[in-house]
Amino acid sequence: MLERLLGGWKGKAVVLILLGFAATAFIITITLSAADATAHIIESPVIPVWLHNKDRVIVTLLLLSLLSGVFLKGFREAIGVAAVIVAIYLGLNAFVLFAAGQHLMDNPHVFDDAWQSLINRYHSPMEMFLVSMLLFPKLALGLSGFETGVAVMPLVKGLPHDDPKHPQGRIKNSKKLLATAAIIMCFYLTFSSITTSLLIPPELFAEGGEANGRALSYLCHKYCGHLVGSIYDLSTISILWFAGASAIAGLLTLVPKYLPRYGMAPDWALATRPLVIFFFIVEAAVTIMFKANVDAQAGAYATGVLVLMTSAAIAATFSVWNRNWFYRIAFVIISGIFIYTLSANTLQNTEGLQIASFFIVAILASSLISRAIRSTELRISSVKLDETAERFLDEATSKHWGEIRILAHRPDDINYGVKEEWARHVHSIQHPEGDFIFFEVTTDDTSEFIDECLEVTGQVINGYQVLRCTSSAVPNALAALLLYIRDRTHKVPHAYLGWTEGHPITYIVKYVFLGEGETAPLTREILRSTEPDSKRRPLIHVG
Repeated sequence: MLERLLGGWKGKAVVLILLGFAATAFIITITLSAADATAHIIESPVIPVWLHNKDRVIVTLLLLSLLSGVFLKGFREAIGVAAVIVAIYLGLNAFVLFAAGQHLMDNPHVFDDAWQSLINRYHSPMEMFLVSMLLFPKLALGLSGFETGVAVMPLVKGLPHDDPKHPQGRIKNSKKLLATAAIIMCFYLTFSSITTSLLIPPELFAEGGEANGRALSYLCHKYCGHLVGSIYDLSTISILWFAGASAIAGLLTLVPKYLPRYGMAPDWALATRPLVIFFFIVEAAVTIMFKANVDAQAGAYATGVLVLMTSAAIAATFSVWNRNWFYRIAFVIISGIFIYTLSANTLQNTEGLQIASFFIVAILASSLISRAIRSTELRISSVKLDETAERFLDEATSKHWGEIRILAHRPDDINYGVKEEWARHVHSIQHPEGDFIFFEVTTDDTSEFIDECLEVTGQVINGYQVLRCTSSAVPNALAALLLYIRDRTHKVPHAYLGWTEGHPITYIVKYVFLGEGETAPLTREILRSTEPDSKRRPLIHVG
């Protein structure tokens, strides 16, 4: 949405920065969940004591490698395993919450004691509200997983007749997905918060306490017995281990959607298995860096999630701005809440911004290097000439020497006669040898890397034949046209260009970012990399 709203390089820069925060959120989701699963394994009361002091990093890396192995097996298989694990986990949690709720109903004095404790500590409801507002940003971790639900929307099944530009079926089903996730999260978060707060003494939540990081597990062992508690622990370990599945699915959806299209990633980034291996290497590095510590990663995770959701809220606000005042006010309030929560979290956890900055710099640097390396690829899938342009080619092959001579020309220059005389003089092309066909390229969005189809039109201007097209890069358009002419006429065409005055480094930068530069050598290099046979390669003449 933001890419469309801002457009060009501004839109792509925003996307790359947001991808940095997305990478932070999703990678940390995977490593944090695996580290949390390790904590449950090592700290479980049913685990032998001698295992409690084992290296967390090794256990976490083992869990991460198993998760990656499931995705290497296949994406559909991974989602199937996730569905089973989630169903069991939600069922067990509902059972634990029911048992805890039953205990609360049998002991109503617990509510009275909690209320009295609040009144003794805070003297007015307004004071309670203000303290709640200060603590509200800490609940950002409760949004865990919701952002990945948004990221995997392209995977949601739509209707057979959906319009790709506006898939109504997919939009409808995505709303069902998000609504279901929100309802489930609201129910479980609310009731788990109430039961754990009322039934567990505060000192047990402290570092080293029995309920630290495993509050519901503590209640399960207490009210349902150690057998059910052990089953619950096993389910918790499974869900935490596989919680990264949604994050991996989100990354596998996001990365191929943007970076290869921008020319900022190699072609293997479109394949699932190489990406899974790459993500595992990054996850392993993050785990080792944080020593599989859950608390150390929480701040970075919250920052990444909140940046994504805040930017989404702002983009949604822009999209509904012209509907009516009610939508405008409602979305501004929602965006304001997210901005406040993000600001408070960032001030409290600066390491989150630092880690996100590392991912952003890494993505920007690697993306620009990849774009520069891939700049000499032929980035045009097909070429289409109108009837007039096709006629120009037929006439060229049937007159004079039958050669097709393309003369590059700037669109803003109307002095075709002067340009032709200059070209005949510099390249020593006499009139009996044939006429030139002028070729003009108007650059549009130079930030785009791939043009699906180059549409070329033919015009006769002051007696001169002129081919015109619009493309994101001039050398690519010329190379694509020359290859099309060769394949259509079975003749090797000639292209005539002049040297550009200026420093070569400057023109390399101009080509990467603005689609223009030292056109002659760039066109020749694109042709060389596309057509290895020099006898079939279109000829570039420079003078």
